[in-house]
Amino acid sequence: MNQVYLALGSNIRAESNLPQAVRLLESCGKIIQKSSVWQSRPVGDENQADFLNAAVLLETECDAQRIWDEVIPGIEARLFRVRDPLNKNGPRTIDIDLVLFNEAQLQIAHRIVPDPEISSRIFLAVPLAEVAPEYCVPGLGRAISDIAAELQANNVSEFFRRDDVPL
Repeated sequence: MNQVYLALGSNIRAESNLPQAVRLLESCGKIIQKSSVWQSRPVGDENQADFLNAAVLLETECDAQRIWDEVIPGIEARLFRVRDPLNKNGPRTIDIDLVLFNEAQLQIAHRIVPDPEISSRIFLAVPLAEVAPEYCVPGLGRAISDIAAELQANNVSEFFRRDDVPL
């Protein structure tokens, strides 16, 4: 069985789209762990609503290529994700990213795993640290909890847990 660490984000009907995405992920495996939901300011295009972010650990027989090619696009389509080619950081109903896969270093299409932004994006590191605090990020040699703690200590933007939004 593969251990797939996925980051989820939404700023359109996020309170319903995040839990729905988690339920849909269960069609291809078992959700082993879910993070809290976290609210963060948008990156890039700041003229939009804040994002709600979370992470899950999915145990599945699917390989990374199938997750990338079929599972993620299928769920994003079911939740009416629209990609704006002129604004890749625009609003979205759901964004699911394959961030970590087992303990592997991979490249799938244009996606690098582990996600190279783990060490700089608080909305990736903190939810992942809740899911797997002792996970040592391949290529970085650091526990995800250490990365998250460093980002939280240095964070000056708004980023907080949303206990009112269950996954």
